[in-house]
Amino acid sequence: MSVHHDLTPPITEAEARDLRAGDTVTLHGRLFGIRDATLIHMFDKDRRTRLDLKGHAVIHTAPNVKKVPGSNENPAGYAAVCVGTTTSARMERFTRPLMTREGVRIIIGKGGMGPGTLAAFKELGGAYLAIIGGAAALETTWIKAIEDVDLDDLNPESLWQFRVEGFGPLLVAMDSHGNSLYDTVNKTAQDRRAAALAAIGVKA
Repeated sequence: MSVHHDLTPPITEAEARDLRAGDTVTLHGRLFGIRDATLIHMFDKDRRTRLDLKGHAVIHTAPNVKKVPGSNENPAGYAAVCVGTTTSARMERFTRPLMTREGVRIIIGKGGMGPGTLAAFKELGGAYLAIIGGAAALETTWIKAIEDVDLDDLNPESLWQFRVEGFGPLLVAMDSHGNSLYDTVNKTAQDRRAAALAAIGVKA
């Protein structure tokens, strides 16, 4: 039976392990935006961030933003125009270092990730939350402000610190217990394909 979780990161390892594939999550408070160039610079080029990601969630994004005067409403001097989510698979190799060096607990993206990520979640305590592609306009309404930004020479693939409210519900698609909805769907599709081929006399 699936459970809904309202979370305000940072969360503990135990809280991350409470998330099970098929559950849903709504996030409040702080969320960090990160993408390919951010990760390459952080880990391949060993650049360090002043932002504290420990226990937090990151989302795979390179947001469309506009420069504005700094204010209480826009403390980082940026306003969100459209914050969408990119495909996660190509960032597979960065899951473990994100968790071990930076303390990240949750990754948000679309399309899922692979066995390396699943192994890291199982060992360290983490989860992957899925967003449906094409939902950028809705996601943007959940972002209340851009609170801070680091590595901004990489803009738009900077490291963004968002303040969010009611970000979700998102589906727990990979958990720390070795479960992946992507693997389940793939196996079901393969089994149905094999059955369909067998029904017409074709060997798989």
